[in-house]
Amino acid sequence: MGRAGYIAHRSAMCNRTCMASCARERIVRMNLLQQRLATTEFLVVDTETNGKAGEQCELTEVGAVLVGGGELHDRWETLVGGAAPLSRAIQRFTSITQGMVDEAPAADAVLPDLAELIGSPPVRVLVAHNAAFDRRVLRQAFARAGLEWPDPPTLCTVALARRFAPLVRQRRLAALADALGVEVHTTHRALADAETCARVFCALFGRLCAHAPTVADALDALHPARRRPRRARAGRTTGPIGAIKRHKPDTAALPDEPGVYIFRNSAGQVLYVGKSVALRTRARSHFASSAPAEGWTEQAALVDHQTTNSELGALVLEHRLIKQLRPPGNVVHKHDDAFVYLRCRLDIAYPVLEVAREPAAGRAVTIGPLRSRAAAVELKEQLDSLFGLRHCGRKLRLRPWPSAYGQMGRCMSPCLNDLDPNLYRRKLDEALALFTGDGDGGGALLAHLDGQMRAAAADERFERAAWLRRRRERIAALVGALDGALTATHARPQLVLAPHPRARRFDAFWLVGGGVADWDVLEQAGDMHERTLAALRRAGVHGSVAQLAGDGIGEARIVQTWLAARPGVPALELAPAPAAAQLAGFVAAATGGAR
Repeated sequence: MGRAGYIAHRSAMCNRTCMASCARERIVRMNLLQQRLATTEFLVVDTETNGKAGEQCELTEVGAVLVGGGELHDRWETLVGGAAPLSRAIQRFTSITQGMVDEAPAADAVLPDLAELIGSPPVRVLVAHNAAFDRRVLRQAFARAGLEWPDPPTLCTVALARRFAPLVRQRRLAALADALGVEVHTTHRALADAETCARVFCALFGRLCAHAPTVADALDALHPARRRPRRARAGRTTGPIGAIKRHKPDTAALPDEPGVYIFRNSAGQVLYVGKSVALRTRARSHFASSAPAEGWTEQAALVDHQTTNSELGALVLEHRLIKQLRPPGNVVHKHDDAFVYLRCRLDIAYPVLEVAREPAAGRAVTIGPLRSRAAAVELKEQLDSLFGLRHCGRKLRLRPWPSAYGQMGRCMSPCLNDLDPNLYRRKLDEALALFTGDGDGGGALLAHLDGQMRAAAADERFERAAWLRRRRERIAALVGALDGALTATHARPQLVLAPHPRARRFDAFWLVGGGVADWDVLEQAGDMHERTLAALRRAGVHGSVAQLAGDGIGEARIVQTWLAARPGVPALELAPAPAAAQLAGFVAAATGGAR
């Protein structure tokens, strides 16, 4: 065989080898595509970059989580060195510093490990949130490192949510995770975001398997070859201009009164629960041409309603119906006001004061609602220092030496494990007693400080008296900034008459023990005195501590914040329990005899 013949023979052998290799890769890929989705392994990835676009984009970190059977298994992460410096903005955004990138290994040293996780030819399906971005970044990084991109089949959790959770309108990773009940602890770090993405994928995995038996079916379901027609928006017109038809249920029977409206599909299943002080107007607004697109509106066929006498009645009824019916169109309620509470849960050792958006459940003291979080946090710090309470979190961590607050004498340091719990509890009770009495807690706190200053001056402890005077000046400013009664919620039982926005009609609310003990339309409430006594008996207030059930927290917050924003609403203090004549006089004065 001559040289030319030898070269031709070697070339043919190489071609046959390459063809065989490509055939094997096609077979492996085909086997992966035909594999049952329920038994497939997935590699969920997330990438962080230098924040630049196009060819200037460089990979800075990659994280991966192995998922199988709807569960998270192995985890892998690495920083990746880059040539271009990181901007300050991207360092703040990702918390990846220039020093971290400078010390990180180069891409050609770490990406082979990622390729091994994917498999070459691919044996795992790649999953990412906004997968097109992560896939492009990784393919570009592989090319720069001189490595072959495994080109695995890829699923996107954004497309997955769009297909199988259409009522979740916000599809950013953190918002989608929150809507699906997935906890998010850290964002914009590769492994943390990959874990969140993996949990979102697992939350939707069952729905995907129900519609797509194999990997190929899943790819077709999420990435159809033919563009789907645009989904008609709620209220969109169809047909010729001369015969305009709007796809919306008949709302003509709804009154323009306060209450709750309930949209259902043609099978009677509840889709959405809403509230308004003008039911018909609000219900129709969901189908206006200018209204944002909502998935449930396309299925709405029927609407019914329940009226109340007040906006507060509508708010409480809506809250109860959403908890009872769990309609898919109602997302988890987010508090859109600035109110917070200062609270103390007494079911832990060495309880702490804390600022939170909701009242505390169980055995606790809750003060508020308060209008300013910043002022509430500072007031908490002032109380901690004044009474020597813990400044740390709810979980007590033992320490070999006192904290900075302990060294300054502003904390009794139970973390040293040598403090009598009864001594700590007495100081805590002394602090809480200021807010559980009959009067305003802010005034009681200032009076307490005045007494402390006089006692310090009488004992010639002038430095402490001066310290207390400075504290009093600051606390007086905080009390004014909070603009509300600094009183425990359970310490002021009330009968509240929430008014109709236009007519002389009322809803009666009995607020006892920090929650709603009873509620009814005033005209149907019957004997008000007997009903008031029954509400007081049913509340379950034990001395200076309330017992608020966990399922009553949301309702309690709704009522308390509504009242805090409307100080002129008629209310009667129920401590001590009023006589029948006093109660009747209050109702007559508040309603103008309209009952």
